[in-house]
Amino acid sequence: MGQYTASQRKNVRILLVGDAGVGKTSLILSLVSEEYPEEVPPRAEEITIPANVTPEQVPTSIVDYSALEQTDEALGVEINKAHVVCIVYAVNDDDSLDRITSHWLPLVREKCNPSLESEADGVEREEESAGGSGGEREPLRKPIVLVGNKIDMIEYSTMDSVLAIMEDYPEIESCVECSAKTLHNISEMFYYAQKAVLHPTSPLYMMEEQELTPACKKSLVRIFKICDIDGDNLLNDYELNLFQRRCFNTPLQPQILDEVKAVIQKNVPDGIYNDAVTLKGFLFLHCLFIQRGRNETTWAVLRRFGYNDQLDMCQEYLKPPLKIPPGSSTELSHRGQQFLIAVFERYDRDGDGALSPDEHKMLFSTCPSSPWSYSTDIRKSCPINETTGWVTLHGWLCRWTLMTLIDVVKTMEYLAYLGFNVHENDSQLAAIHVTRERRIDLAKRQSSRSVYKCHVIGPKGSGKTGLCRGFLVDDMSKLIGKEFKTNVVHCINSVQVYGQEKHLILRDIDVRHALDPLQPQEVNCDVACLVYDSSNPRSFEYVARIYIKYYAESKIPVMIVGTKCDMDERRQDYLMQPSEFCEKYKLLPPHLFSLKTNKKELYTKLATMAAFPRFQAAWILFYKHSHLRQFGLMTEDPKLWWKAGLGVAAATMLGFIVLKTISAAGAHSR
Repeated sequence: MGQYTASQRKNVRILLVGDAGVGKTSLILSLVSEEYPEEVPPRAEEITIPANVTPEQVPTSIVDYSALEQTDEALGVEINKAHVVCIVYAVNDDDSLDRITSHWLPLVREKCNPSLESEADGVEREEESAGGSGGEREPLRKPIVLVGNKIDMIEYSTMDSVLAIMEDYPEIESCVECSAKTLHNISEMFYYAQKAVLHPTSPLYMMEEQELTPACKKSLVRIFKICDIDGDNLLNDYELNLFQRRCFNTPLQPQILDEVKAVIQKNVPDGIYNDAVTLKGFLFLHCLFIQRGRNETTWAVLRRFGYNDQLDMCQEYLKPPLKIPPGSSTELSHRGQQFLIAVFERYDRDGDGALSPDEHKMLFSTCPSSPWSYSTDIRKSCPINETTGWVTLHGWLCRWTLMTLIDVVKTMEYLAYLGFNVHENDSQLAAIHVTRERRIDLAKRQSSRSVYKCHVIGPKGSGKTGLCRGFLVDDMSKLIGKEFKTNVVHCINSVQVYGQEKHLILRDIDVRHALDPLQPQEVNCDVACLVYDSSNPRSFEYVARIYIKYYAESKIPVMIVGTKCDMDERRQDYLMQPSEFCEKYKLLPPHLFSLKTNKKELYTKLATMAAFPRFQAAWILFYKHSHLRQFGLMTEDPKLWWKAGLGVAAATMLGFIVLKTISAAGAHSR
């Protein structure tokens, strides 16, 4: 899978306009035939120059305009279809020069209609994306090239007058004087027109202020931060070389690097620090490229980092197409995890293994905003350092794991903002693993996934929120009596299932009224945890009704949990008691849970049930050996893992033998 670069236009359409007799048609015919035409028609037919004979290797269409043959309406259509407009004047005719500002430039502005232009291109113009440059923008205008023809007829230049016009009209990309008769600068004229489309100046540079535009500066600042691998606000030789390779597929020669630094040092005293390039130096370098007419260098960098012609980040760069078969889920791949670990370590400036609020904010400074709230989301949904309340590396990876499962498009978007595409030299698809379909897991009675979603469902006051939050802390008893104010829906942590680390996501299903139906997205999950208050005689009925209505006929494993077991257990006002209900529907006996006891084997049970759907032998093995410490915690005796694994293997083999015997007996009887 190769690197991704935001693509430029795949073709260029050039329109020539100007007063009658300035030589528009002659310019086109001279370019095509490479000689001055003796007879010139009123208007040249549209021609297309193949990509292999153009400087930018892009097929180019050239369109002529004639006031004698075309109406104003037809001209308006052509202006909108064109990617660049060349306004031609005769250098020996002052009236044609004056009409550039009195007629042609206002006319092009008036006729420009972005919606018509988009239709002409066959694509809709992208709206400004979240990754765009933001802020107020100049209206999008058609790039203009001013062309002074008949330079062979005078001994002076009109450039001073034209440069004055350029200061008032930022859409003018360049100007050139040429001669259709002598072929002087004919090729250059059309090259400048191509360049105005493929590498426009106006989005990058403000001629009057002699500065980068705010949008360009903001984009380059983000690029600088992404390339600053060690986070010291400098680009050292290694980082500059990596930047050069990623953008231009070639190393930066030491001599050239020294020359670049010398130029920066000469013009910007604080552009070099400790023999490394500062942000000021980096911005100056790109300003210098543009001033010297090397826009293509800056555009190559911007496009490599995902920016389009409007300096928004391309949607196809942020959100590459990802095929997810029905029943499959999405997880972080090993490369995705390693990249996120590197990002975490880069911004953990004090090396304490946790991100402070300031470090977290700085980490996402290359993004339009943080993907989650630090105070009300990640600190409430993931494990944290309980002393400082800061997000640990483990909690950081948990939060990304959660987002990848429930909103993989957002994960890919933010990986792009953080520079995955550049650092890994690949698209974000390399950071995502698509699991096999759930129907295959059910057929094999074993899941290949490493992330499971458990829906925690129960009536108000049953303690399901405390059960979810207890998953994140070391001492659950600290949560007793605590009021949970933030509306956090998901809690995620890792558990051990047969010696393998799995992530379990607990989703607290909000039940407003007992009779409210559950939506399909609230029912479907890898394992369901139905919670009732064992001290409330009216609590179990809701759980029983939910099971019968939604799960009795489904293939989703279900665990029934009685909370607050440290209090007196009350007989439930229902047809059957919880244990009888579980026995009738062939469920595991109710699991009694309390925050006060601080026992976490429930979470491992739930993860085990999700990992081995429809294979109760694996669950019962754990259930009957719940005294083993690995039920919720890592065991000190690794042999117990082997014993547990052998037990499941033996149960599996016994099941297959019994099934095969029954099948053989049935075949024999027939």
